[in-house]
Amino acid sequence: MKSIHIYLLLVSFSFSVQLNAQKILTKKEAISMALKNNYGILLAKNAVEVAKNNSSIYNSKMLPTVSASAGTNYNNSNQDIERQDGSLSTIEGAETKSHNASVNLNYTLFDGLGRKYTYQQLKETHHLTELEARETIESTYVRLFTIYFQIARLSENTETLKEALAISKQRLLRATYRYEYGRTTRLDVLNAKVDVNNDSINFINSQQLFKNAKRDLNIVLVKQKNINYTVETSVEFIPLFSFDDLYKKALKSNTGLKQQGQNIAINKYALKAIKGGYLPSVGLSSSYGWNKSINPASSFLANSAVTGVNFGLNLSWNIFDGGNTKTRVANSKIALENQQIIQQQQINNLKSVLQNTWDEYHNKLFVLKAQEQNVLTAQNNFERTNEKHKLGQVSSIEYRQAQINLLNTKTSVNNAKFDAKIIEIQLLQLSGQLLDIKF
Repeated sequence: MKSIHIYLLLVSFSFSVQLNAQKILTKKEAISMALKNNYGILLAKNAVEVAKNNSSIYNSKMLPTVSASAGTNYNNSNQDIERQDGSLSTIEGAETKSHNASVNLNYTLFDGLGRKYTYQQLKETHHLTELEARETIESTYVRLFTIYFQIARLSENTETLKEALAISKQRLLRATYRYEYGRTTRLDVLNAKVDVNNDSINFINSQQLFKNAKRDLNIVLVKQKNINYTVETSVEFIPLFSFDDLYKKALKSNTGLKQQGQNIAINKYALKAIKGGYLPSVGLSSSYGWNKSINPASSFLANSAVTGVNFGLNLSWNIFDGGNTKTRVANSKIALENQQIIQQQQINNLKSVLQNTWDEYHNKLFVLKAQEQNVLTAQNNFERTNEKHKLGQVSSIEYRQAQINLLNTKTSVNNAKFDAKIIEIQLLQLSGQLLDIKF
């Protein structure tokens, strides 16, 4: 028993020293660290950069292609020549040399507007990737604040348990003195010791949960070292005036709905690009070339050089491709219709989820106000019970019940306060306002 009290004293002292020495990690600082270090956010930002590169005009096939080529050839051969007059001659080691160089340009003037709509698809895909990154950041915010407020909750609950433990120790001390002076039975002392032990266990368990929550937050923030810190425990609620106002904002700004809007836009451009297969394509080609030949003595020309410009215009039209384009168009229309159905489904689900979260939020706020009144009542009741207990007018059981009531009401206030704040964060995420709020 003595060793338990010594261990508890050390733990309690250590917890007090840590809280006093720890740096306060503000919500703003936590957000800044997560945006800078969180792995999921870093990956999402890289995905946006890739999509940005893909949506560049350099990846659109709307620019011409220019190429250059050059070459040289050498030939050494023995030649037997018979002329028209019947004379014969032999040339050994006849050399032939040729050199060439050219610059070529190719450009598709018209391809049934396929390039135009494919380019628009890439730009819409870039916007979609930005929204996906926003969704990742929002989800990280929600996780961060859920853990952050859990740490705040455990911090306050641990302090409440510490106070309860101190009260139980005072009760044990009074019971011991009264027993020594013969004013109570040993049963009161034993009951007080049991309550001290129970409060000690609750206090130590709460401390462990507090440490675990801090480790969880370190993972979100990607902190390599377990730096001592505590968090802000004050809570300010953001005015959310009406459900209809919140729902309108959600329809306009909810990240999931906006992503689905981008999916619809992408499918519309995809359909238009496929329809381009019905139209002809026109291409332009041009080149500037240089060719030089050095011939052997048997050749009519000793050497020759040719330079010139070449232009070409070609048209192709796949009048019938066996119905392939028609099938692709039909399937693309169905894919677009599916995306529109998914959008309507998301709208219906969003309204239901938003309504449930809204109701739960106001329920938590009501519970918070009710529990705040209960704390005042329980505090007053405990103080009166404590005075009567000192005078021996109430039993240890009644005293303990008053103490438990006070502990439970304080804990309930903390839980309701932080539960409401976490639900508020969820409402802001659903309405698309989470990243716009200054914490």
